[in-house]
Amino acid sequence: MGESLTVLFQGDSITDGGRGRNEDLNHIMGHSYPYLIASKLGHQHAEARPRFINRGVSGNRVSDLYARWNEDAISLKPDVLSILIGVNDASRIVNGLPSGVTDRFERAYRHLLEETREVLPDTKLVLCEPFILEAGTLADNWGSWSRKLSEYREVVRQLSGEFGTVHVPLQDAFDQAASRTDAAYWLWDGVHPTAAGHALIAGEWLAAVKLF
Repeated sequence: MGESLTVLFQGDSITDGGRGRNEDLNHIMGHSYPYLIASKLGHQHAEARPRFINRGVSGNRVSDLYARWNEDAISLKPDVLSILIGVNDASRIVNGLPSGVTDRFERAYRHLLEETREVLPDTKLVLCEPFILEAGTLADNWGSWSRKLSEYREVVRQLSGEFGTVHVPLQDAFDQAASRTDAAYWLWDGVHPTAAGHALIAGEWLAAVKLF
């Protein structure tokens, strides 16, 4: 990959992790799985001086990613681009909100990948599977949530194959983790990871994405 490897993480609040919006290195990566990945790989491969960027934005749907893709992805010219998105798309639909009248998840995701492949043909793409567990308010409407996220996971799997990306499966790992102790230990509200949940994501990501 060369000595100037740049890894960009994109997504919603799960990726955002309260990241800083300035150049303060104390907070720039947030307290989420990108921080854990960056800390491990940055330590192990210090001689190569890899660069890690977090551009997750809390509340984003895939259409929101597409709207800011030029400035927050294309212009950064990453060597590796990791995407984790979907739960906010599902939330709009499951909760019957006006912004969820049409389900744009697949079409917007496809547009995003097509444009990235066209402009950054050499960038390694990593598609992370969206996930949930039966905890918090999700438990009140679990059937609808489970069906929608299952659809989205299949979309991500198919797009990953179609565009030749790395695919990071996460739902099975969370399901197995929830058999060790209760679901809220990993995803405190069924959606957002705890520290242990972020460690799980980072571990699955590192197992699937071979950078060095």
